[in-house]
Amino acid sequence: MKNMMPDEISGEYREHTFKYHDNTERTVLITDIETPLPEGRLIVSRTDLNGVITEVNQSFIEMSAYHKDELIGQPHCILRHPDMPSAAFSDLWETVKKGDKWHGYVKNLRKDGGFYWVYATVIANVRKGEITGFTSVRRRASRSKICEAEALYKTLQ
Repeated sequence: MKNMMPDEISGEYREHTFKYHDNTERTVLITDIETPLPEGRLIVSRTDLNGVITEVNQSFIEMSAYHKDELIGQPHCILRHPDMPSAAFSDLWETVKKGDKWHGYVKNLRKDGGFYWVYATVIANVRKGEITGFTSVRRRASRSKICEAEALYKTLQ
């Protein structure tokens, strides 16, 4: 994944460097600009077994501010916001790799440095008894649930 570039960011920003499980690093640029998911819209994506994006819908493209060709083939963590604790994603992966459904509130990072909150449901795609990838469907999160998630996530690593 490429580092985010200042010329792609709207407004003032701060930097954060992620160190991923495969020892790669990525610098992201973050603003405090929220883009709410419109009521009634669903964000849908599919990934392979390693979390690499294979399909996205138009809502995903619009909310992430990436072009489709910038998303396909990238790890889903391209959207990871630094406010999201590692524990949330550890729980997600542990759950879906067993074939169970995962639900949770997620703060995603946009290409322009802004963010959006969603309530996500992730399920395993099973073919002939084998997990072949994952599908995530996200919908608008209520402000009260976002506030609860923010408070909880500040206590987690």
